[in-house]
Amino acid sequence: MTGQVRTVDGRVAGRRGQATRQKLLDCLGEMLSTSPYRDVKVIDVARMAGTSPATFYQYFPDVEGAVLELAEEMAKEGASLTDLVAGRSWIGKSGALAAEELVDGFLSFWRKNDAILRVVDLGAAEGDKRFYKIRMKILNAVTNSLTDSIKDLQSKGKVDKEVSPAAMAGSLVAMLAAVASHQKGFTSWGVKQAELKPNLALLVHLGVTGKKPVK
Repeated sequence: MTGQVRTVDGRVAGRRGQATRQKLLDCLGEMLSTSPYRDVKVIDVARMAGTSPATFYQYFPDVEGAVLELAEEMAKEGASLTDLVAGRSWIGKSGALAAEELVDGFLSFWRKNDAILRVVDLGAAEGDKRFYKIRMKILNAVTNSLTDSIKDLQSKGKVDKEVSPAAMAGSLVAMLAAVASHQKGFTSWGVKQAELKPNLALLVHLGVTGKKPVK
């Protein structure tokens, strides 16, 4: 944890206060992974953290405020998703590897943060701008880099000039997000996880380069 951590009334929290605040966030994150967001109550989070509701309210205005803190931290981590695309070559065998690693990294990030991402998606779908901005911050980390990659290929004559780099990148990232949030559902269609990644990578490669990957 970096920088000063303040209580709701503006006081700077000491080391013990910071530890308590972090424990409350950790317990909230754990509860979100096992309970519907709407069912999580302050008293339950406080009890799990071994403290009181009054202590919870010293650091967060309500459950939603604490969830936003978790979501912001996750978004900072999500910024590293740009490393999956930035500076990567999409020509030849390098392109196949880039597509595979993008898919693997994206799906892994979603699985790791599944509980909080479900809440972010819910808030964004309900029109809450705070959750919408967090969701876009995560998606933009990949979309912007992917747009640059397609533009680069276009400048080298490797991609048709009629392709809109931003539209293609945005569509691919929206597809990745939809698939990532539906990973468990694929089993009901008879799709194994081992089959999902290579087929998704094929779609990504086709979208970026317009060609099947070279193995």
